[in-house]
Amino acid sequence: MGTHPVWPSAPRAVDSAPGAGANDWIFADPRSQALLADIEQIAPSDASILISGETGTGKALIARHIHDRSLRRDGPFVVVSCGAFSESLVDAELFGYESGAFAGAFGAQQGWFEEANGGTIFLDEINDLALPVQNKLLRVLQTREVIRLGGRKPIPVDLRILAATSVDLEQLVADKRFRKDLYYRLNVVGLNVLTLRERPGDIVPLARYFIDAYSRRLGYPQLALTPDAEQRLIQAPWHGNVRELENVIHRSLLRCERSQIDAECLRLPLPLPAPCEVSASIPDTVAAPAVASAPIDDMTALRQVMRRLCTSQAENLHQTVEDTLLYEAFRCSNYSQSETSRLLGISRNVVRARLIRLGEISPHRKAPVGIDDDNDSDIHLRRTS
Repeated sequence: MGTHPVWPSAPRAVDSAPGAGANDWIFADPRSQALLADIEQIAPSDASILISGETGTGKALIARHIHDRSLRRDGPFVVVSCGAFSESLVDAELFGYESGAFAGAFGAQQGWFEEANGGTIFLDEINDLALPVQNKLLRVLQTREVIRLGGRKPIPVDLRILAATSVDLEQLVADKRFRKDLYYRLNVVGLNVLTLRERPGDIVPLARYFIDAYSRRLGYPQLALTPDAEQRLIQAPWHGNVRELENVIHRSLLRCERSQIDAECLRLPLPLPAPCEVSASIPDTVAAPAVASAPIDDMTALRQVMRRLCTSQAENLHQTVEDTLLYEAFRCSNYSQSETSRLLGISRNVVRARLIRLGEISPHRKAPVGIDDDNDSDIHLRRTS
């Protein structure tokens, strides 16, 4: 998908402003509703806002919602991905340039700050900005003026700055990789967008929305979720947050041949049961595998889980355990097949084949921009860009 998904309110927590209905999102969980209450208070101001949260949690949609609820709603809303430009280009892209400023600069060009004049600019992944660019951004915040590359005349701009980060900016400040004064200028108000697993009340309403959206897009009849499917969705870890949930629903609709979406249609790994109380110790004659790098407590818990699984008489137990391990390793490796291969100690071809079988990747598609998998150009991760 080339555009961000739209997540309408379910239930609707506020009435949308005119023209803003397409930018609402799910506020069903109490913690999401608390975030919405904060947004409603700060949106009408011109204060700079720093939005933090994991990838896939909806930071861009939050920024859009803030703009739509602000007094600048009739002005432009400009989204800039700070990591999308090389260090040599980001200066010209943000601040513009005059004719002859560099080789190939034929004619003057406005930058993104000028484009956002009268409205809002959203700087996504602001942690990717190089220190020299951070210096210029600080000046814009202080003076509300920009100077184009190759120019000398300051150009006034009237805009609101929203920024987002998926990493800990305070740590970058401590490491001297992000300016402290810029951090405090941006973080007049800080909003933390929770992960999907931290707001479970949003999971099923989101899933229902994606079922409706993709059913209409694909021309399919709309299917209902069975209770066991809803339970499986709530139990999933959702390391990829809402984007991962969206992909699971899309994949389920494409493959489900039933009148309802049940847990089997979702093809999510079975949740590992909680470690059980072991009344008797493992006999000395049965030696546990030696794993030097794993803490003893972790290995004890793992053996307890495995014992519980073995006594549960679950079908396809070996395949379930193997699939779950690969599923979690793939996410812990930031969706890199090569890193997953190194982590598990198996060949990358085996990793690739199993990920295709699980529906995590599809063959013969070019990887989207921003996904680094050691030049795996034939693989397309099933994640929304």
